[in-house]
Amino acid sequence: MTTLAVISDIHGNILALREVVADIERKGITSVVNLGDNLSGPLWPKETAAFLFRQQWVQIAGNHDRTMAFQDPATLGASDAFALDGLAPAEHIWLKQLPSTTRLHDEILIFHGTPASDSEYFLESVDHGRGRLATREEVKHRLSGASAPVMLCGHTHIQRVVESDDGILIVNPGSVGLPAFDDELPEPHVMESGSPHARYAILEGSGKTWTASLISVPYDSHGAAEQARKNGRAEWARALETGFMS
Repeated sequence: MTTLAVISDIHGNILALREVVADIERKGITSVVNLGDNLSGPLWPKETAAFLFRQQWVQIAGNHDRTMAFQDPATLGASDAFALDGLAPAEHIWLKQLPSTTRLHDEILIFHGTPASDSEYFLESVDHGRGRLATREEVKHRLSGASAPVMLCGHTHIQRVVESDDGILIVNPGSVGLPAFDDELPEPHVMESGSPHARYAILEGSGKTWTASLISVPYDSHGAAEQARKNGRAEWARALETGFMS
């Protein structure tokens, strides 16, 4: 029997991360998988990087990690630029060395977005400016021929457990550190979880028999929002305090 805690989309929120890790430890779970988007945002990227750098977890890169690691700093957006500015050289190297995908125990395929892209949504689609659950056909198309009994994804910040037509259990643990956001692609839209909680998942099983539990953890979200305001990001503060963008 394998038991894993699955986290994703920390976005530099060390306050939320510490509470999630404390909850994981209280449950006696010692194996953690981190699905990326670790630092980007106006919060505590340096402290978050230092914490993650020390962990013996399975960790991969998200799209923001990749952008921060390899894109020209002059072209970065505000959240990525803020996060990159505070990194020590060793932490920047660590970010560059994170893989984009990996397998665990040959049974669990791990990636940030979809099996083919870290910047595409897997279990959500965008309609009329909002995210909604992807259809079975959309999920099948986004699998891109990949196969494993279990797949772990992040990126949308929305907790989901979906079973594909082929019986693949697909789990999105939600976001540790940012419960709502807006984006311009594939069209202007919002993703909203509806509360300020820090989120993660617990995966248990072996072979083709797995269960997933979705966990929401309260933390000092007002402290995180105040940090965002201090750094000039009122929209982040609103998302952190409410889980909504409006």
